[in-house]
Amino acid sequence: MTRAWLSLGSNVEREKHIRAALRALRERFGSIVVSPVYDSAAVGFSGAAFLNLVAGIDTDMGVGELSAWLRALEDANGRVRERGRQFNDRTLDIDILTHGEACGVYDGIALPRAEIIRHAFVLRPLVDVAGDERHPGLGLSYRELLAQRDFSAQPLQVIAFAE
Repeated sequence: MTRAWLSLGSNVEREKHIRAALRALRERFGSIVVSPVYDSAAVGFSGAAFLNLVAGIDTDMGVGELSAWLRALEDANGRVRERGRQFNDRTLDIDILTHGEACGVYDGIALPRAEIIRHAFVLRPLVDVAGDERHPGLGLSYRELLAQRDFSAQPLQVIAFAE
């Protein structure tokens, strides 16, 4: 089994879709690790605020198979993909951040995901659940990476979230 860290986000019916995603992850993978849930402004476009969190799963799926399963979960939650638009409102967005120690491109997916060190809404919840683990490409712990970055322009607020 391989530990995969996933980033989850929603800014359309946020609570509903995050709850549905966590329920589906538990049904498929059993016990999962879940970070606190953060409220954060949309990044890259003007839109409603997001709920973001990180979840850890143990899986025997390869990167491509896991990615396809997550994409189907997004679709089942009403995800609309607009050609040519990378940033838009989302019912559910789930990205594979890491898949074990994978470092490179696997089934067309670059790992570890670059957003880990670019966005507070990814790195902060990852630190909450895996702060002492090391980034597969950089070799530093997620806690060390967070300490090196200035995310003051990306404020986050932990929210009470009942699953």
